Amino acid sequence: MPTDHSSRRDFFHRMIGGVQAAALGSLFMADRGYGERTYDLKPKPSHFTPKAKAVIHLFMNGGPSQVDLFDPKPALKKFAGTAPSRDIVNQIEFADQIGVMMPAPFEFKRYGKCGMEMTELMPHLGSVADDVAFIRSMYGEHFNHEPSIYLMQTGRTLPGRPSLGAWVTYGLGSENQNLPAYVVLDDPKQLPVNGIQNWQSGWLPPVFQGTRFRSEGLPLLNLKPPEDLPTPLVEAQRDLLRSIDEQHRSKRPGYGDFDARIAGYELAARMQLSATDALDLSKESDSTKERYGLNDDLTSSYGRRCLMARRLVERGVRFVQIFIERQIWDNHSDLERDLKYCCGKTDKPIGALIGDLKDRGLLDSTLLIWGGEFGRMPISQLRAGGAAGRDHGPAGFTAWMAGGGIKPGMSYGATDEIGHRAVENRVSVHDLHATMLHLLGLNFRKLSFERHSLQERLTDQYPAQIINGVLS
Repeated sequence: MPTDHSSRRDFFHRMIGGVQAAALGSLFMADRGYGERTYDLKPKPSHFTPKAKAVIHLFMNGGPSQVDLFDPKPALKKFAGTAPSRDIVNQIEFADQIGVMMPAPFEFKRYGKCGMEMTELMPHLGSVADDVAFIRSMYGEHFNHEPSIYLMQTGRTLPGRPSLGAWVTYGLGSENQNLPAYVVLDDPKQLPVNGIQNWQSGWLPPVFQGTRFRSEGLPLLNLKPPEDLPTPLVEAQRDLLRSIDEQHRSKRPGYGDFDARIAGYELAARMQLSATDALDLSKESDSTKERYGLNDDLTSSYGRRCLMARRLVERGVRFVQIFIERQIWDNHSDLERDLKYCCGKTDKPIGALIGDLKDRGLLDSTLLIWGGEFGRMPISQLRAGGAAGRDHGPAGFTAWMAGGGIKPGMSYGATDEIGHRAVENRVSVHDLHATMLHLLGLNFRKLSFERHSLQERLTDQYPAQIINGVLS
């Protein structure tokens, strides 16, 4: 029988239900972006004084072989042709293609005053060896490309998380509001493995995702206006569009996609002059073009991207990522032939980039990071119809860093006597990420983003430490 009076129990029951509904609604609103502040790319203060202001990440898709490039192992010559140990055999993906212990097919030479041992295939990098710190004790978590690339690019072996450049621009913003804070220079031949997820913002606001610039033809499509109009008219059009955008956004507060889209349109308008200027390589001298290898078919594509990277950081771009032709370092067969190609394509441009940054006084404020998703095994891999190669080797590989805050002309850590596993001063991918953030003045434990009531981090859920041994 209905009544106008509620019992005390009914009152509390309805109240609890209302609180639960409000809490659930709050979570839904947070997922949709409501109630969040507006995010932008304006410069933000670092946690402490940085050593570097910008990063150039030279990502070597496929997994370069440490024992053939940077990590000489005389024991491989001693054991050449012998069967590998069970420890190694258990980590091979292609069990029917297991070969024997295989030394490097090329000689190692000493370069620079530091006497750094490197492959003879990289004389240009050798010429700047005194500016580079080699980390010979990297290790990963997975044997396959896709999860290992996710790990290197985002800190986890799973898709959907923010990339390195997104975290950096989220933490620091940009010094140039007329260019993107995070620029990607991918190879014009093909997207890398995992595609555009390599430079996504994940669940960070979309404004922090990478912007692709083309290295051939127009850097950005539709950047130039279809017709020349008087400056006052162009400014009036932009003011009207900005007013309409603000009215639209004010009725839908907190939508990150709207904020990013509006910011993208406004940035595109500002880039019509600044981007064209920044990427106009015709303004470079003939000697500079030759230095980067722009006059050689083998080096021209990668050389253009390295030169573009220098021009971008010179103008205040915070994070530049250069990708190489799809998986050229994935040398499962024909190792000797393919290493010549890989090194020939990249060595001269990278040596030029380091030297050019140094000559212009930019190396001290620019951090360069070189490396792939993993290394290669010290044994041969035998595939039908091809010469010997090497299988994936995540247990021990080499990366190098140069520039802002890095101790030059040194090597750090070591693998075992055959170059298979990192054993001395082991460096995880998360350690590498933490060190990058540290050099940019960011505390990797404090750089966080609230998501589902959790404080997410680039190095989240993993113990990470700064690689103090490579810091100047």
